[in-house]
Amino acid sequence: MRMVVALGGNALLKRGEQVSAHTQRQNVRLAAAQLAKAAEGNDLVIAHGNGPQVGLLALQGASGPKIERFPLDVLDAQTEGMIGYMIELELSNLLPKERACATLLTMVEVSAGDPAFNRPDKPIGVIYTAAEAVAAKRANGWIMAPDGDSYRRVVPSPKPVRLLEMEAVRSLLELGTIVICAGGGGIPVVADPGGRYHGVEAVIDKDRSAALLAREIDADLLVIATDVSGVYLDWGTSSARPILRASPEALGALGFAAGSMGPKVEAACEFVKRTGHRAVIGALADINSLIAGIAGTSITRDQVEILEGKPKK
Repeated sequence: MRMVVALGGNALLKRGEQVSAHTQRQNVRLAAAQLAKAAEGNDLVIAHGNGPQVGLLALQGASGPKIERFPLDVLDAQTEGMIGYMIELELSNLLPKERACATLLTMVEVSAGDPAFNRPDKPIGVIYTAAEAVAAKRANGWIMAPDGDSYRRVVPSPKPVRLLEMEAVRSLLELGTIVICAGGGGIPVVADPGGRYHGVEAVIDKDRSAALLAREIDADLLVIATDVSGVYLDWGTSSARPILRASPEALGALGFAAGSMGPKVEAACEFVKRTGHRAVIGALADINSLIAGIAGTSITRDQVEILEGKPKK
């Protein structure tokens, strides 16, 4: 089976954890143990998030002179290399010696006219109290938005149009290589009228890039791995209940928050609509069951009505 696993940022850094190399290494080691299971007997491509990491780099850069601050596209590249290295290292330690694993820096074309540039909604970086958010906004000119009972910086998140390294990904897959790419959604670039690319200030949603990637390599399965067991109806209430199976039309019509489950549902539904293949959203710890279709929320064309599970206790 050929599959793409979109690894949520929570697998690298859980909410409230210190953004340190030690913490991330520990979390990546746990994630790699699950990814190694998915790799057995399958063609595997791994994408990952970078929200906390790219936000931290931007925060560190903001403490220096403006002329020395790196733009978001450069920071996206830095995090793609850093996180890719960690995943590749820990995964390689678990794989058979003959199974190659490679991290590929990936530029992703976006449209300069994407409306997301006028409506930043992608949360990055650490969490702030209300007072800290006001201070950060005043000091750096950032746009801050509520995130639960806290605040985070938000940046534009344009939709991916094309992955520039697509042929390299296909070539590596043909050699049996596990490919880590489109990290953090990829490095956002736009083409000028002459066809030359340049980076832009944005962070692409990794689930959207993973869905595009899965379509381009004709994947049989898209796995969106997160920190919850699936998509829920009435999430956060006493009547919360899991969605076990749904069609892309039925699931997409429900409406989910843009900063959390929304992009995951949108990406999964788009993949299913365009390919007819299955997508599943669920917990990384359940990876084998997600692949088998017995855990998480599976999105398929042949599921007419939403199939609900029992309310969460």
